Amino acid sequence: MFLCIAQKTDMSKAFSNILFFIAISLVFFRCANRGTASGGERDETPPVIIKEEPANFSINFDSDEIRIYFDEYIKFKNIQKQLIVSPPMDPEPVLTPISTASKYISIKILDTLQPNTTYAFNFGQSIEDNNEGNPYPFYRYVFSTGPVIDSLLVKGLITEAFEYETPELVSVLLHEVDSTYTDSIVFKKKPKYISVTDSLSQFSIENIKEGTYLLTALKEENTNYIYQPKDDKFGFRSQFITVPSDTAYVLRLFNQDPEFKFSRARQLAENRIGFAYEGSPDSLSVKILSEVPEEFSSITTKAFEKDTLNYWMRPKFEADSLLFQVSYLSQKDTVSVRMKSMDKDSLELTAVNLSLKPGTALQLRSTVPLSALDESKTSIMDKDSLGIKGVLSMDDYMPNIANLKFDVTEANNYEILFLPGAFKDFYGAENDTLRLNARTKLLTDYGNIRVDLRNAKYPIIVQFVSSNGDVEEEQIVKGPGPIDFKNIDPGIYFLRAVFDTNGNGKYDSGNFLKKIQPERVSYAEEPVEVRANWDEVAEFVLDD
Repeated sequence: MFLCIAQKTDMSKAFSNILFFIAISLVFFRCANRGTASGGERDETPPVIIKEEPANFSINFDSDEIRIYFDEYIKFKNIQKQLIVSPPMDPEPVLTPISTASKYISIKILDTLQPNTTYAFNFGQSIEDNNEGNPYPFYRYVFSTGPVIDSLLVKGLITEAFEYETPELVSVLLHEVDSTYTDSIVFKKKPKYISVTDSLSQFSIENIKEGTYLLTALKEENTNYIYQPKDDKFGFRSQFITVPSDTAYVLRLFNQDPEFKFSRARQLAENRIGFAYEGSPDSLSVKILSEVPEEFSSITTKAFEKDTLNYWMRPKFEADSLLFQVSYLSQKDTVSVRMKSMDKDSLELTAVNLSLKPGTALQLRSTVPLSALDESKTSIMDKDSLGIKGVLSMDDYMPNIANLKFDVTEANNYEILFLPGAFKDFYGAENDTLRLNARTKLLTDYGNIRVDLRNAKYPIIVQFVSSNGDVEEEQIVKGPGPIDFKNIDPGIYFLRAVFDTNGNGKYDSGNFLKKIQPERVSYAEEPVEVRANWDEVAEFVLDD
């Protein structure tokens, strides 16, 4: 009997122990499940403003500090780029916190505020909570130093005049037109009102008072709201605007071509003087004023990759310095150049293009202007060792460029030989033996596209532009009809049309002081894909 009870007792203990362990395991399992929870849904609630001192939209404002209080810690993000104060203050207000979190924003005003003026602080999306980074979107703090808040606005769109993409965050400015206004104000003085474009390149300048204004757009390297033509993109409305107005204005951004400016003259080689300049050298001329030998002669060429006009002269003669007259339109400058012993220029020729397409010439650049060519000292042989007749000529406008034109066939290689005497330079020197190897591809490696224009005004320049902005193909079109582009390298291109208003064969940018808007440019809505061994027709509908 005893044994039986003992076994039952042991079995009861064992069963009790099993139940105990099951219960403990359930507890730990539930705890473990709680321990692996994700923490709940992410807080996406933006910070809340609980107080503003002085109150937003205050009138008769005379405080030197503004405080905006939030229900949680906040911080700034890209405040230097996002914050727009209109009208601008000088010196700029001091904002905190800059590098730490805080439950309030402090704005300390250091500038003397203008009377009867509405000010606006546009924070964009620079305010966000400290933990999750939830932004307080497009907060504006507005006050007036007078008895009313100005409530008028100017709106519109900014576009790029020449490039495909319009830059982001373009500043849009209003300068007040009053008795002190001059056009030079954009170079000297900050505007009365400022806004910045949104993601769609649209703008809205708010809290403006009634009046007449100059409307401009500015994309700056360094934001100070002062136009610097060398560095900044600019757009302007030719006529002043009057506020209030329901018009949606469109401004086109452009890089202004630099005005011509002669910089300096200096000796670059034994018998070569370099005249450095800014802008276009089309009307630039140089004349020597010093006494020169009877057999003296000179020639000028533009440097290939520098804004320099090279003045070449012969023969060599002794002089401590030389006097020159530099003329550009009606502008004349007299400059003296000190001469010293230097090495003379030597003749070297470099091929620009060794991969040839049908109808293109082999182009060579010379380090010294050329004076004579001897075609008899030139030979061309293809891959089958067949001799080919070529035509060697100097460029009509640049005496330091020579062209060799010959008939090419597809998938061929050409050995080109220039014997001594094929080229003679301005100083009478001849070339050394020069061997070049040119080649052609299969015609099936290229694509062909016919472009049909709609709404065109002639003359017009049609261009194929690569993704990095290079013009790969171009034709100047003077009248209606299909435009055939043949033997184009495969790739994705943007179709661009330049309305060549002045018929000079190139795009002309704008100029604010001359009140010249940039020439009209249109892009096709979709890029064009050129495929190898493929003929295609593209309809290019231009904006009316």
